Amino acid sequence: MRLAFFGDVIGKSGRDGLSDHLPGLKRVLGLDFVVVNAENAAGGFGITENTAKELFMAGADCLTLGNHSWDQREALTYIVREPRLIRPANYPRLMDAPGAGANLFETASGKTVLVTNVLGRIHMDPNDDPFSAVDRELNACPMGVAADAIIVDMHAEATSEKMAMGHFCDGRVSLVVGTHTHVPTADAQILPGGTAYQTDAGGCCDYDSVIGNEKEEPLRRFTTRISGGRYVPAHGPATICGVYVETDDRTGLATRIEPIRVGGRLKQTIPEPA
Repeated sequence: MRLAFFGDVIGKSGRDGLSDHLPGLKRVLGLDFVVVNAENAAGGFGITENTAKELFMAGADCLTLGNHSWDQREALTYIVREPRLIRPANYPRLMDAPGAGANLFETASGKTVLVTNVLGRIHMDPNDDPFSAVDRELNACPMGVAADAIIVDMHAEATSEKMAMGHFCDGRVSLVVGTHTHVPTADAQILPGGTAYQTDAGGCCDYDSVIGNEKEEPLRRFTTRISGGRYVPAHGPATICGVYVETDDRTGLATRIEPIRVGGRLKQTIPEPA
């Protein structure tokens, strides 16, 4: 299979960038399945039904979330009606979070892809153990038995925690990719057990910014320690950042991983079709 994962979509710039570039990427790369992290899609904070529909229309097959999952209150009810929207699987049990932390999807060719999303715990709000949550989902739907491919979105601050998740899942999933820090890392690789990995997919946003936000408010907070208002997504042309992965149909493990960067300010890189 040919899979793609795109990092955090930030506001209208990110949504417009995906609408502009994703349809062409799907054609050129022959993508079978596309996952997009959309936790910042609605004005930089959370997801709404309308913004989700924009991303589905652009070509996303599944949307994952993160620490801003519920910033837009309508997400609490929309996620119950929309199985293509995946929230973190490691919310505390007593929270009784709506929606699902994993789901099995079928591609147009009849192949199946499991997608799961977890939150890290280092420098993040306290949640249940992400490793045991992922282990539970993988045991319930093992690759090669119940799923032809598996994608794990590790939404976390610490690079070490993301790397640890990659090695924890190595040999059991097709791709572990980090989200949340909005900057693409240069470590796309296939781990020894055959799992594709990148520490952060990067953001789909205007990079003339501070992690996708207009510069003035972050600079004010860093230099004066005084808040002057909410962060506002930068509105210039977005660079669409993600990863492209090819898998072995027999095992589900990765045979190739390449970064994707298209549009906006960053150096462009689009994988050559096989």
